[in-house]
Amino acid sequence: MATLRKLYVVTRPVHSEDSLGEEYMKIHRTHKSMCDHGKQYLTCDAKRVKNIGLSLLPIIGWMKIYRVKEWLLGDVVSGVSTGLVAIMQGLAFSLLASLPPSYGLYTAFFPMLIYFFMGTSRHISIGSFPVLSLMVGAIVLRIVPDNDMEPSVNITGLEGLTMEEKRVVVASSVTFLMGIFQLAMGVLQVGFVVVYLSDTLVSGFTTAAAVHILVSQLKFVLGLTVTSFNGPLAIIYTLINIFDQITSTNICDLVTSILIMLMVFIVKELNDKYKAKLPVPIPIEIIMTVIACAVSYGFDFENRFEVTVVGVMDKGYKTPFAPNVGVWKESAVEAFPIAIVGFAVAFSVAKVYSIKHDYTIDGNQELIAFGVSNIFGASFRSFAASTALSRTAVQESSGGKTQVAGLISAVMAMIVTLSLGFLLEPLPTSVLGALVIVNLKGMLMQVRETVYLWRRDKVELVVWVGTFLGAILLGLDLGLGLGLGVELLTVVFRTQFPRCSVLANMPGTDLYKDCKDYVSTYQQPKGVKIFRIPSPLFFANIDFFKDKLAQAVGFNALRVLRKRNKALRKNKKTMQDTDQTYTKEEITANALGRYTEDGGPRLWVDSDRVLPAFISIPKVDIHSLILDFSAVSFLDVSAMKGLKTTVKEFLRIDVDVYIVSCDAYIMEKLHSFMFFDEEIQTSMFYPTLHDAVLHAYETHKDDKGGVVSSTRI
Repeated sequence: MATLRKLYVVTRPVHSEDSLGEEYMKIHRTHKSMCDHGKQYLTCDAKRVKNIGLSLLPIIGWMKIYRVKEWLLGDVVSGVSTGLVAIMQGLAFSLLASLPPSYGLYTAFFPMLIYFFMGTSRHISIGSFPVLSLMVGAIVLRIVPDNDMEPSVNITGLEGLTMEEKRVVVASSVTFLMGIFQLAMGVLQVGFVVVYLSDTLVSGFTTAAAVHILVSQLKFVLGLTVTSFNGPLAIIYTLINIFDQITSTNICDLVTSILIMLMVFIVKELNDKYKAKLPVPIPIEIIMTVIACAVSYGFDFENRFEVTVVGVMDKGYKTPFAPNVGVWKESAVEAFPIAIVGFAVAFSVAKVYSIKHDYTIDGNQELIAFGVSNIFGASFRSFAASTALSRTAVQESSGGKTQVAGLISAVMAMIVTLSLGFLLEPLPTSVLGALVIVNLKGMLMQVRETVYLWRRDKVELVVWVGTFLGAILLGLDLGLGLGLGVELLTVVFRTQFPRCSVLANMPGTDLYKDCKDYVSTYQQPKGVKIFRIPSPLFFANIDFFKDKLAQAVGFNALRVLRKRNKALRKNKKTMQDTDQTYTKEEITANALGRYTEDGGPRLWVDSDRVLPAFISIPKVDIHSLILDFSAVSFLDVSAMKGLKTTVKEFLRIDVDVYIVSCDAYIMEKLHSFMFFDEEIQTSMFYPTLHDAVLHAYETHKDDKGGVVSSTRI
């Protein structure tokens, strides 16, 4: 469809920032001091207490509008469906954390109780998440390795405990510390920290995590006893160990796993294909788990085929316990990225569904909710909780409207823990491993994004590949740090080396575009150069700005100034014995190429005189330089000093400098840092590019080469 074009005509004087301020009264704003902000933050009244209470307990807000007749049935159906999935995922993901399966049920129950009251998302399902489980498991295996390995550290408080009990203490203590980090960030209102984890970084990281998860589950699928490795290249050592034992594969485990994966994969594909026609997705994981339990029990897999089964499930709940401070000291560096990843994933998923169902979520409150949920859950021996996209999709697609569905799913986990856990005891661990692997499809298929990024944005591709390879080879914690470092380097690279441009006028308009982008741009007449930098100016790119500016104008202003001064000194010395001398103005006119029609410098009294051959000064073929600052969002002290020096260099070789479209905040900074003096005046600043161009034309309309009249631009 053709663009609708309309004409508009504006008639007004040419304005500088000074004249604009004289004609239109400007409001001088006063900014609050740090002390004022502190007083406001600490001030307490009844209204603020009420608002804080409502923000800390969002349930008060959404329960007031809860439509029992319309929403309750959907929440119940959704809660039952989600609960069944959460139970299976809890059992499976507990293996990733190197814990007994029953502890996955704790993670499906306790954190959800707190999030029900404090969370702002109405749709995400709280519980175990495979990436977090694996990250916790890495710490567990490092501190409490397998039976045949010596502990890497000695921690007070773990003496006299079995290996299983030690691992539970470690996992819960790490989760408790993770919760403290999340709670602290929420209280300090730093929920914005998640913005540093771009979608590209998260995609590369979770894809690498999926590979780690896949490798970690091979020992269950193959029925092997594999040595646990930690640190850089652990995944390589694990694969080597697996292939060394490949001939010892338990055929029953392998066949069972393959059948489970095939059936679950096929039915999941059918669920996706016919999701519009199905009231709820077919709970294939539950169905296959029930069948596997029955077959394993009936044929006595444990004794006849030496298959490892879930075994005795803990019945009921134990009393809460305090975390181990020694574990905190050993895992503080690793617990922080776990806290960040857990929140980032949950917040990303919550944001998707909040947009879909038109309600708002609060990042800082989500941090507080997850922090308290993990602290509370860890006290009852659960491990790191976040959300899983697949489980949340079940909760939303099966009719869930609020976290009532989440509460019901938690009740389902509680029922299994209290009374039905014994039914899962014959379940082969290979089945859980198979369920974990088949649910990795979504994360593994993210590798296809590399093709898209290769075609669209190769810098983003570097972030994805860097994060992926770092997390694969160095481990998830170091890999996340590496990915974040690469991402920040790309931001620095893009701001440090922006795409500067020389602008030209679009004929018949007041528009100015990069002269390389349009065929019909009007090149400014000799004497005017418009330069644009599309990024902030700061210490890292001020030299780049100077270099690009020199390339754009065709000369180095400082070099011209030095050569001119050298010529003046040389002229004074050599002409002492003659009556023929040259003034500074004459030499400057020669340097600037300002000649009369007969070839003499315009400022010379006697136009027949010419400069002697020994005085050589680079030609400066512009009289006006216009700097477009419309895309400059801030300047630091180093940039201001560099800009001031550059402007003075041009002014001292008689090139007028104009700065246009400067943000009010930057103007304040320039005033506060004493940018202006006798040479650099506020009259050099103009509100628009066209104002500055017209002023430059008017000022230098008598120079050789003429100007384009304002009617043409």
